[in-house]
Amino acid sequence: MSNGPGPSRWDRVWPVLPYLFILLPAGASLLQHWRLDTLALTLFAVGWHWGMVATGWVRKPAVAVVYFVVLLAAIGALVSIDSLFTVAGPAAFIQSFAVLPRWWAYAGVMATAGVLVSMRSEPGRSPGQLLYSFLVAVLVASAIGFVVQTISNQNESRRMMIAQLQETGAKLAALAEENANLQAQLLTQSRAAGVLDERQRMAREIHDTIAQGLTAIVTQIEAAEEELDDVAAARARLDTVRTLARDSLKEARRSVQALRPAPLAGSQLPAAVQDVADKWTRATGVPAPLSVTGDARPLHPEVEATLLRVAQEALANVAKHASAGRVALTLSYMEDVVVLDVRDDGAGFTPSGEASGFGLISMRQRVTRLAGDFQIESAPGEGTGISATVPAIPAE
Repeated sequence: MSNGPGPSRWDRVWPVLPYLFILLPAGASLLQHWRLDTLALTLFAVGWHWGMVATGWVRKPAVAVVYFVVLLAAIGALVSIDSLFTVAGPAAFIQSFAVLPRWWAYAGVMATAGVLVSMRSEPGRSPGQLLYSFLVAVLVASAIGFVVQTISNQNESRRMMIAQLQETGAKLAALAEENANLQAQLLTQSRAAGVLDERQRMAREIHDTIAQGLTAIVTQIEAAEEELDDVAAARARLDTVRTLARDSLKEARRSVQALRPAPLAGSQLPAAVQDVADKWTRATGVPAPLSVTGDARPLHPEVEATLLRVAQEALANVAKHASAGRVALTLSYMEDVVVLDVRDDGAGFTPSGEASGFGLISMRQRVTRLAGDFQIESAPGEGTGISATVPAIPAE
């Protein structure tokens, strides 16, 4: 994986130019006139440039100024020895824009032009000609330097942009990998949640069908044992046991197949709740009238099944715990919600201990699963009232 864009072509070229512009005229000059000072100054200029650029010291502004002044002095000395070294002037112009900060580059251009004009020995040139040569050199070098600097800035901007794009691409790749991991985790959690939800559903269905049916059967058998001397009464109890067992078996099968409860199979919710209340009254002997308020209308199957199961569980709890003499059920159809109230005049209890009963937990889970509200009002000796409020989602 790349760490970023490499150096631009300009960054590779400018450090090499002084070697060419100094060594080429040096070779020509030494071939014509061998001079030890020419060789020494040439080696010094080349070594100075290599030592400052290769080590990276030239990147510091203060060091860059010292580097340029010393290099320009060496080039000026070479020009004074042989005018062939005037061709080293472009190298100094380029170096001024390559290493000097901002407007210092133009000061370096003016200094280079001044050195080239003043150190070049041409007898007979008037001060006006020298000034003219100086201005032309400064103008041409500044124009070329401005273009070079603009290109260099563009290259730097392009390099930064490429680096940012690469960094952004790396971040996007990391985000994509993180999203993939999150999706995998969500899929795993979703599967686990689905398994847990199905287990809770089956637990509620078993509790609301088999458990309630078995409880009612045990109650009827105990009552039949007390009435063994009365054959007709005992037979009636056994018939009730038989009916409860069959109904519980049917409900268990429907729960496994995730079908609507049997009372809702061919009737609307009020009739189904009334049927459950009537059967409960026949089994317990406790009156459980149903009142319906509002405009009864078909609702989503899940809504009706939830309210029916709550009614069944509430009545089962009354039979097991309340010792009530009367139970009242109210089914209220409102504009946005449907409310089922079940109240008894039994023993009551302290609601703070409700968490221990699976029946109450099951009812709350069913209601909250539909984004509804489940409330309990009770006190010892004052009866119990439960209220289940669910959204009135219309039937499809």
